[in-house]
This record gives sequence, structure tokens and C-alpha cells, in this order.
Amino acid sequence: MLSTTNHVAARLAAGRPPVLIVIVDTEEEFAWDRPFDRASVDTASVAAQPLMHERVFDRFGIVPAYMVDWPVATAPQAVATLRRLMQEGRCDIGTQLHPWVSPPYEEQVTRFNSYAGNLPRELELAKLRMLTNAIGNAFGRAPTAFKAGRYGLGPHSAEAVAALGYEIDASVVPYTRFEDDGAPDFRAFDEHPYWFEAGGRRLLELPVTTGYAGWLRGMGPQLFDLARSPSGRALRMGGMLARTRALERIRLSPEVASGAEMRRLTRALRADGCEVFSLTYHSPSLVPGHTPYVRDAADRERLISTIHDYCAWFRDEIGGQFLALSQVGAALAPQAGVAPRALEAVR
Repeated sequence: MLSTTNHVAARLAAGRPPVLIVIVDTEEEFAWDRPFDRASVDTASVAAQPLMHERVFDRFGIVPAYMVDWPVATAPQAVATLRRLMQEGRCDIGTQLHPWVSPPYEEQVTRFNSYAGNLPRELELAKLRMLTNAIGNAFGRAPTAFKAGRYGLGPHSAEAVAALGYEIDASVVPYTRFEDDGAPDFRAFDEHPYWFEAGGRRLLELPVTTGYAGWLRGMGPQLFDLARSPSGRALRMGGMLARTRALERIRLSPEVASGAEMRRLTRALRADGCEVFSLTYHSPSLVPGHTPYVRDAADRERLISTIHDYCAWFRDEIGGQFLALSQVGAALAPQAGVAPRALEAVR
């Protein structure tokens, strides 16, 4: 996961078309602009998830993965909605750990502790174990795919994930450093999936598809670090690069990117050999007012239309296929003779 050794490229079989996986961060509603609060555990927006199936997923045969956290896994109505979709073969269920709303509640609620990887090893494992058991009890099967809430991996996360039987992690955000509040630094990682070992087991890392587009993309990491520096901010360097489309860092999410930006990213990554793409969004975005990305009905319509149109383009123009998260491990195989990546440790 975050180790600097034994990373082996995960590739599709030769000649196979590129694939798209949809991952939904399935969580409680909370105020994004306020401090974290253990009392914010409402999950009413989960009932709206079938809308995306009716408008998009069922039309394309897409089976999304709902990465469920503790408030969702322990809310009977939310579980009933997702379990019905799962039983109909219309979704997978995975795990997402939001530590501030996941027992045992032993730590203070702070921004630093909102990244589970910053917690003591035993507490991170205990929270993940309780959540894993809750999801297994709620849905009748043990989850095998994990995503750290707020992408909060740490030095012991891989050990915990492996110990609890997970096979896939989907937490790494390539080329990205988050806020200076204890968040992980993923700038050393690229967009390609890889196999890694933890606890004597082989696991697959499926990064959140993020990368650079534009004619300067080969210098993306260096230029973005410069743009984030005090002098770069003063010169508004990042905005200038994006406006001229010389360099854009784009995440494959309709919450933070337009359809045109998502297509530009996909073309650029395909040109660089990317085979596996993951599109992500948050479940509360299907009810206006619960995330900063969807404030009203028009925003929700844009979200749905952007996903629909991108999926149609990915299939018809790129020639891509859609895979369930539960299928991706079998589609990717360790490549004989590929040397482990010497990736810089996450700071």
C-alpha cells in the first residue's frame, strides 16, 4: 500500500480494452465546513442511490461499489436499500472507515485523528475490525475491498487491511498532497494499479484515478509543487496553467471535474498507457444540500448527466468496458519479470 518495496505493476491481458470501475463513498451526511462531530450520523441520502442506477448504471450494465462506513452499516433503512441492490446483482459492497464515527471511541475528535492512519495501531485495527464485522452482519458477506475515509492511510493501515481479509485497497490518490493537518502525501504515486504484500498476503491497490492533462503533463509533479509554493500562489501559477490547458491536475470525479475535463484526463492517461480507471463520488451528493458539490436540483442533474455522458463516451469513443470492483482483481495479473517500484515513502 504505502511501502516502498514489492510493488508490482498490475496489468490487463494484452489486447484487452481499458476498463472503468465506479466507486461510491457511501457515508453519513455531515457539514463539510464544520468540525467533525460524532453526532452527525444521519444516512437518509442512501435511499436516493437507486436513482443513479435507473438513470445511468442499469443502462450501461455498470455495477458500482458502495464503500460503506459505520453509520450506514448500522442504519436498517440504509442497509435495506443497498442490500436489495446487492442481492439483485446491481452493486458490490465494500468498506470505508470514517474513524470519528466508528467505534471504539477512544480518541479525541480532531482533524488529525480523522485520518485513521494517524491513530495508534491497535485502535485503527479495532475500528476496522468492528466495521468489517458490522458490514458482514448487515449484508451477509464479508467485504473484500477497502477505502480509507479522507484517504487517510498510515504506516499500519496495510497490516490492518490484510489481517482482516481484504483483497483490494482503493485509497491512494496519485500525485496529491492534502492539507498540512496530518493527511497523507501521495505525490510519489502514479495512476497505475499495483500489487503489494502485507501481512504475508498479496493485495491490489486501485488508485483513485488522478493525473495530469496538457502539453506540460510530463512535468506535472514538479510544476504543481512550484504552483503550490508561496511564490507560485502569489503569481496564481496554478490558475494560469489550467486556463491555458498547458497543465491540469484532474481527478476522475464529476464532483470536482467537468465532463470535458474528465475526457481530457482519460485521453492523456490512455496516451501514457493507463488501462484501469476509477470514477468516484459521494453518496450524499444525490440529495441536494448534503455536499458542497451538489447544492440544488440543477447541480444533481449535472452530476447525473456528467456520469451518464462520460460512461457513454468511455464505451463508444474509447472502446472501454465496465467492471465491478469485485471483478478487477481477476482481470489484473502480476506481470512476470516486472521489477518492484521504488516509490518514495509517503511522508
